[in-house]
Amino acid sequence: MKQESNELFKNATLEEIIQPIVAELKNRNESPFWSDKVEPFTKAVLSVLIPLRDQDLLFNPEGRYEKELTPELFFRWCDFVSLKMLAFTLEYSNEAKKLVRTKLDEEKILKYQTVDISELATYLAKYSVNMENEALDFPIANYNLHLGVTNVIKSLL
Repeated sequence: MKQESNELFKNATLEEIIQPIVAELKNRNESPFWSDKVEPFTKAVLSVLIPLRDQDLLFNPEGRYEKELTPELFFRWCDFVSLKMLAFTLEYSNEAKKLVRTKLDEEKILKYQTVDISELATYLAKYSVNMENEALDFPIANYNLHLGVTNVIKSLL
């Protein structure tokens, strides 16, 4: 599914990416503990990466421009600390009406259009990420849990 995954991440909609992941998950007969977490987590992450892809404003956790949405970039953002940072970066960008906290050039950041972070924020809040105060930490158990979920997703792609 590797080549298919690369093509899907480059151009497909959220549902077109999620559908084969969920189908593969069902074929694998994965434990419900993991399978119940894969789809909501994947949707939450992609709910913000796809709009950034469509605006040609993708960046990695270091703030550098990325030309394409790939499974590798998706996995970089699956790191729970990075994902929290992404949520706050987009929240601040929505307020500023330009992309902030990145190393993208000025011309690009001014083209930023508001990204709906509600799905991601709701997901993060469910796992004890305080969306009001970026400085507050979340339980390490939630970080470790998402390492496991990410590994299951990697095995599917």
